[in-house]
Parts: sequence; C-alpha cells; structure tokens
Amino acid sequence: MASLASYFRAPLAVCLAAGGFPHLVQAETCSILQGNAIQGGVLWGQVTVDAAVTFAGHSVPLLADGYFLIGLGRDMPASNLLEVNADAVCSQEVGVSRREYRTQSVTGVPQQTVTPSEAHLERIRRERALVRAAKNRRIEAKDGLVAVQQGFSWPVTGRISGVYGSQRIYNGTPGTPHYGVDVARPTGTPVTAPAPGEVTLAEPDLFYSGGTVILDHGYGFSSSFLHLSEVSVEVGDRLQTGDVLGAIGATGRATGPHLDWRMSWLNQRIDPQLLVPAMPD
Repeated sequence: MASLASYFRAPLAVCLAAGGFPHLVQAETCSILQGNAIQGGVLWGQVTVDAAVTFAGHSVPLLADGYFLIGLGRDMPASNLLEVNADAVCSQEVGVSRREYRTQSVTGVPQQTVTPSEAHLERIRRERALVRAAKNRRIEAKDGLVAVQQGFSWPVTGRISGVYGSQRIYNGTPGTPHYGVDVARPTGTPVTAPAPGEVTLAEPDLFYSGGTVILDHGYGFSSSFLHLSEVSVEVGDRLQTGDVLGAIGATGRATGPHLDWRMSWLNQRIDPQLLVPAMPD
C-alpha cells in the first residue's frame, strides 16, 4: 500500500468503476479518490486520522484509519469541493460526470397512492420519520467501504425492470425520480443481503414501499429493499453476504412482484448497478 504521504502529493487520481470504466478526478494536494466519479457513483479516499473532511458543504464521516466514502447523488453538480482540514485546509475540486435518465409511464397503480388522502398523508409522514431515523444512525463498521472496493452481490437475480434515475409517470401524474434498480421475480423469491450490515429498519407494510428492510453498511452507507412480501429479519440483526432478509412481493405502490433495491450515502441516493457485476443471464 502506498504511504499516506503519497495521498497528499499526487496531482491526479484515476478512478475505476465496478464495471471497469475509468474516470478522472482532478486532485490538488488533498487525497487520491478512487471509485466512480459519475452521478449515482461512490468514491473513497484516505486522509490522516485527525483530519476533518467536508464534501459539497457536508461533513464526511471518517473511519478509524482515515478512510472515507463519498456518495454522488442523481443530480450531483459537475464540480464539487472536497476540503480536508488537518494542520491546514486543503481544497480539491472533484469533477462528476453527468448522466441521461429515461422516463416511463406506469398505469394501474392504486389512485390512493398517487394522490393520497389526508389520513394517508399523516401515515406517510410517520413512516418517512421511521426511515429517516433508520438512515441517520451512524454504525461504525467498515462493511460499506470493503463492499464498495470489492463489489456487492446481487440480492436477487432476474430481469431488470426499472433503473436508477428514471422518472415514472403514475396514472398520468409525474412522480419523483426512481432511486433504485428493480428486479422482477415471482412473489416469494428469496432476497439476500448484498453485503454485510446491520438491520436498522424492518417494516412489513409501509404505505409506498410495502415490506421494507434497511441494511446499514456503516458510516452513513445503507441498502434498502422495498415491496417485500415477507420480512425475515428484525432491527439489530447482523447479516452477512447471502443471508436471507425477506422475499419478493408487490406490496405498497407496486404493479407487480419485484425487488426495488436502493442505496444511500447520508442524503445522497446511489445507483446499486454501479457496484455489482453484470446481471447473470
């Protein structure tokens, strides 16, 4: 491994996506970043353990050895500022490649999930608070960093029926962008953990997402599994790659059985497809 001093000298970092696509991140003197510098991608780097790191104005959690993760959301600007504050403040511009997103019309969705009643809105607010609380936990585990570096596993294999970043038109009404990857399989198909983590949410029936599990991979990085027909885990369970966490269903706002797999780093939504191998035939 290169010495820590080399991280502060190199003028350019070459970043490789999980699929092997190269991206360049211009560096001044702060830290070499690796990963995928594209909207929906994840970067990682290392600084001295006593440093404070901010990215795009947000504080970045540091692991005990000085490593950190950065998630690049769907609409991340083309240029963002990374600051490392140790003995002095070092500033680094991080370029992010833009993506084009598709739109998709979906009909047959229950109208109450498109235009919820006041009673349903109150339920939605309560459930969103549960999800926020689960994602706001800061579990000190390196599972996310290791999985980003080595690659995640598919929680289920099958036909990809929806992709990250697309915007759906529900019964003619524009919805928010889709932040996950959808895999269509029959109801009851087992869903497994794509990487180690701790369960921070296990709900059988949320209004929009139905059966929902959130698996925290550490330091603000998490996976969410939506529309499950069965939730097989409880909050606090520690899972390893391949452990069953639930089963595919069509609960919540869904028109057919599938898994909606999402990833988040703090408040940024990540594209899971950038962190896994190609879907097997």
